[in-house]
Amino acid sequence: MIRMAIANQKGGVGKTTTAINLATALAATGSKVLLIDLDPQGNASTGIGIATNDRERSTYDLLVDQMPLSECVSSTRIPGLDIVPATVDLSGAEVELVSVENRTARLRQALSSDAGHDICLIDCPPSLGLLTLNALCAADTLLVPLQCEFFALEGLSQLLQTVERVQQRFNPDLGIIGVALTMFDRRNRLTDQVADDVRSCLGPLVFESVIPRNVRLSEAPSHGLPALVYDHSCAGSRAYIALAREVIGRLPESRKAA
Repeated sequence: MIRMAIANQKGGVGKTTTAINLATALAATGSKVLLIDLDPQGNASTGIGIATNDRERSTYDLLVDQMPLSECVSSTRIPGLDIVPATVDLSGAEVELVSVENRTARLRQALSSDAGHDICLIDCPPSLGLLTLNALCAADTLLVPLQCEFFALEGLSQLLQTVERVQQRFNPDLGIIGVALTMFDRRNRLTDQVADDVRSCLGPLVFESVIPRNVRLSEAPSHGLPALVYDHSCAGSRAYIALAREVIGRLPESRKAA
């Protein structure tokens, strides 16, 4: 199973939207996909249709109580896509895990028992705290959603420094599969300037597919559906399908064959 963290310490850049729709697109290719909601807000769980009252087991139970992964996984209405949902209890995990031995390896240990999924996507909270650190220690690779705005590169620099420290101390195999430009508005000249700056700095690391500002992407979570199901033909859905193709193309050959 390949494990991919979706992270950026800035909020509102499209992490959860990317996690939900990329997971749906990958499941549509026939892969068995597991989505880990590691954000205490639980937006990925809501956006995939898991009501708060239906979250009997969560990522809190997985990390803090070390319940078996199989007991925490919930099925979704999307064929081939399962989820470990999040509840507000997860907000206390940062404090509760501080004094725990191997606190950065809890998620990696939990995922090591999974034998039923091909790909795991981890939706991280908007911070570089212990939850995100657990995701980076557990992941094989990192996908960074990057909003096309003025401060994007400054935040990206901080995230890349964190990745480098994780590689040095905890997870030398962690790689970066790519940077996805989100909330792209072709009517805004600043958007083009930021995109050009990012591409000039990071080159081929930036995906060709860009995710536009799209009202259907914003509407879909309120219906408990990925945009790819809510409106398959909208610009946002088409962009995520294109992004999924690029992600698959960047996976190691051994992973594609799995």
